[in-house]
Amino acid sequence: MIRQPPRGHRLPGRTPLSRDFGKERGTPIDRAYIHEFLWERRNDVRGRTLEVADSGYTDYLSEGAVTQSDVLHMQAGLPWVTIVGDLATGAGIPMEAFDCFVLTQTLHLIYEVHEAVRTVHSVLKPDGVVLATLPGISQLSQYDRGEWGDYWRFTADSARKLFAEVFGDDRVEVVAYGNVLVAGAFLYGYALEDLDPDDVAFRDDDYHFLIGVRAVRAQGS
Repeated sequence: MIRQPPRGHRLPGRTPLSRDFGKERGTPIDRAYIHEFLWERRNDVRGRTLEVADSGYTDYLSEGAVTQSDVLHMQAGLPWVTIVGDLATGAGIPMEAFDCFVLTQTLHLIYEVHEAVRTVHSVLKPDGVVLATLPGISQLSQYDRGEWGDYWRFTADSARKLFAEVFGDDRVEVVAYGNVLVAGAFLYGYALEDLDPDDVAFRDDDYHFLIGVRAVRAQGS
């Protein structure tokens, strides 16, 4: 039986305000949590770093501790890209080369996600750190579907298991962000600027909207 909304209330309807994550209205809501997760761990962004697509977060977070910043992309010919490689196979990416890997909103686009996490582990130096974010509750990205695919969504539990199988459970920290209001607003295409900051800050463990993972490669692993 389908229950009707409470008397006097109506759901917003079948058409979102935006199909591009609210970008027409302002800042996508998930960016607030990505920034929070990374900013609280900014001291990990040091030495030789790697980031996917561009170096935006590395530049923002480094505070002078980065000695070399590399950008990974699958496509050749982009002038700001320093490494052309494939996370699923590790092809083209130096092994045991990086002190920090800033890996935001990427793993859900790789079908061979377990292999990708093994590559992440392999490209880090011993004691190197990956700072990864993964979508929990989210629409699909039609752009990414067309370019390379959009395959997965995660919970804090699946993210922990995914990384712990490679890094070891005691080397993995997982944080879940979000609540039903934030998740619903994001799905309907509202922007961060449309929401009250207190609503964004509130966390409800029934709604894993965005997941952050910090994992450290052990010595000798």
